[in-house]
Amino acid sequence: MKKVPMTVEGETRLREELNHLKTVVRPRVIADIATAREHGDLKENAEYHAAREEQGFAEGRIKEIEGKLADSQVIDVTSLPASSKVIFGTTVTLFNVDTEDTVTYKIVGDDEADVKEKKISYASPIAKAIIGKEEGDEVVVKIPSGEATYEVEKVEYI
Repeated sequence: MKKVPMTVEGETRLREELNHLKTVVRPRVIADIATAREHGDLKENAEYHAAREEQGFAEGRIKEIEGKLADSQVIDVTSLPASSKVIFGTTVTLFNVDTEDTVTYKIVGDDEADVKEKKISYASPIAKAIIGKEEGDEVVVKIPSGEATYEVEKVEYI
């Protein structure tokens, strides 16, 4: 089975969510179901059906997170020797040669990607283009409006 890369922060966030689901959400939903059962006829009991539906969502998410954690390979770039090479988990500053804008991204796993936080998936077109490159290299990235040329300005192992 292929392992999926994940940062330490991503693993921590998933483990915290899993713990919350198991220790807070699951017991609360079980109590809600028990309370709803006490109200009688389950066929027309909206509280019971809502609690069962929530239970289904929570259990599904628990299984999903456990699967992701089982299939993950946690990579801690801070424990690797720093270099100027772009790899998974590095923070990269790019200079757009066409627009003269500078942008910084951290290359993370699919579940961790959030463009607002400047975190991009390793499977994104920009990350695919820059992984393996070094500071000073230029790369051409295919974007929806055509192509963009970037220069790798800085690579940080943070």
